[in-house]
Amino acid sequence: MEQARQRLVHATETSNLADLLERVLDKGVVIMGDIKVRLVDVELLTIQVRLLIASVDKAREMGIDWWMRNPDFSSKAVPDRAGELDELKRRLSELEQKAVPTEAR
Repeated sequence: MEQARQRLVHATETSNLADLLERVLDKGVVIMGDIKVRLVDVELLTIQVRLLIASVDKAREMGIDWWMRNPDFSSKAVPDRAGELDELKRRLSELEQKAVPTEAR
């Protein structure tokens, strides 16, 4: 009888949404999935989805802080302009070659 009463008490324990959310954010939850579209054994499309739900503090503990370095999310982030600069140099070089008359080459 004592065991039945303990099970009943345990089964009726509830937590509110705030408690549940606090637990999830404290521990973190990872949801992963793959979507593959195939037609006659030919893979046409693969989508890999990885979703992490965690608090900012927990994410930082795990080494995830991309929002700190992304200029779209943080005004303190320094944008990475190296690739953009290389592209501009390449385009400038092409334009300079086009501007030189063919007799001068």
